[in-house]
Amino acid sequence: MNAPNLSPRSSRPTFTEFFAGSGLVSLALAPFFQPVWVNDICPKKAAVYRANHEGAPFRLESIVDVRGADLPAATLSWASFPCQDLSLAGNGAGIRAKRSGLAWEWLRVIDEMRHRPPVLAAENVAGLVSAHNGGHYRALHQALTERGYLVGAMLLDAVRWLPHSRPRVFVVAVDRRAAIPSSLLADGPTWAHNPAVCRAANGLEHWVWWRLPEPAPHRTTLSDLLDLAAPCHDAATSRRNLSLIPEEHLRRLQQSPLPAVPGYKRTRHGRQVLELRFDDVAGCLRTPAGGSSRQMLVVRRDDAWHTRILTPREAARLMGAPDSFLLPGTNSDGYKAMGDAVAAPVAAHLAEHLLVKLAQACAGLDAPQASGASSPA
Repeated sequence: MNAPNLSPRSSRPTFTEFFAGSGLVSLALAPFFQPVWVNDICPKKAAVYRANHEGAPFRLESIVDVRGADLPAATLSWASFPCQDLSLAGNGAGIRAKRSGLAWEWLRVIDEMRHRPPVLAAENVAGLVSAHNGGHYRALHQALTERGYLVGAMLLDAVRWLPHSRPRVFVVAVDRRAAIPSSLLADGPTWAHNPAVCRAANGLEHWVWWRLPEPAPHRTTLSDLLDLAAPCHDAATSRRNLSLIPEEHLRRLQQSPLPAVPGYKRTRHGRQVLELRFDDVAGCLRTPAGGSSRQMLVVRRDDAWHTRILTPREAARLMGAPDSFLLPGTNSDGYKAMGDAVAAPVAAHLAEHLLVKLAQACAGLDAPQASGASSPA
């Protein structure tokens, strides 16, 4: 097997993507990296990926069945591993549990590759750094440093790019032999390092404070992205949903100038309520598989309020996907594909300002040999 193509003469360095889902990461990385191997286990998400990335080297199979020796060499490996065991909406079982524990399978595959990728990126929910006093992140960090990487984590919220509150942790690792440009390194925490990241990083060896430029403020609002003519629930369903709105939120709703406000059904003090937000920003998109309900909209129409669920196209817009991005399957399929995805502008910012520059910094390295470092069971 050939070593990774790290030559500066290459138009784009190569990458492999694990847990690729509907393909928003591939969409975001396309200007900077060339995919050489892509994987997911979900047939419905695979349909979305293939519809938007014709000819991509996509493999529909469980990561458990992937063998690193079969993979092509690559400069970058990206893994958006499952979040269910790390999410506040999930079961809290942690990074060694059945779903989120698939992160160790990713590292196993990397160990089995003849030449380990010199740059790694992993994405997950904020619980990766905040739960158990940062213990889940520390376990991952140790596993990466044992494999010869410098590692740092950042918390990037999609709300800096989109009208969508979606904080996610991005772990970036690079071969310790790389000559990292000083412009990519900070002396301490930056805007991308929240208190939970700082606590998780405390005392860690081979930790690095990555420096990213802050994105320019955007002016897009949730109202700008909504299809205000989309069908609402029938009258009885709308009345039932509106009856769940807490009194304080109902007063604010009556005073709101917005054409629509988003909300989630939650259980408070033993009863179900529909909690709304009034900043023209969507709450974090979720799916029932992640332990939560779909996001609801309360829409003003004909001087009255009605309810409906976000459409898949609206969800895609909130993830930064263009309207040309295809969403085959049912509405539920489309919503799930977006709810489990990575916001494209966030991944693109990370790729442009950090990942591709780290790939360039690794261009003069000999390909590192896999060492078979141990991974927690």
